[in-house]
Amino acid sequence: MTETGLEGVVPALGPEAGTAAGAPAPAQAVADAGPRPLGVVLDATGNTEVDAVLVRLQDADLLPTEDHVEVYEDVHRGLRDTLTRLDDDNRS
Repeated sequence: MTETGLEGVVPALGPEAGTAAGAPAPAQAVADAGPRPLGVVLDATGNTEVDAVLVRLQDADLLPTEDHVEVYEDVHRGLRDTLTRLDDDNRS
């Protein structure tokens, strides 16, 4: 514990205090606020149809968060259709 009893507490910096050492300037932070790829690696499932649908998930890396829903719904629809076809093929 420190003399102040605030060990590990980081004070909030307001506009009058400036920025913390090593922190990007406000203009730079805004410029860097765009989508950043997560770099998630997709493992093959062993089914080429399912793998082809899952590749679409990589598109979300290039889009703003509010556009991710469209990608996820598209992937969900593609997986549902592919898995339904696989079930139908197994019933034949």
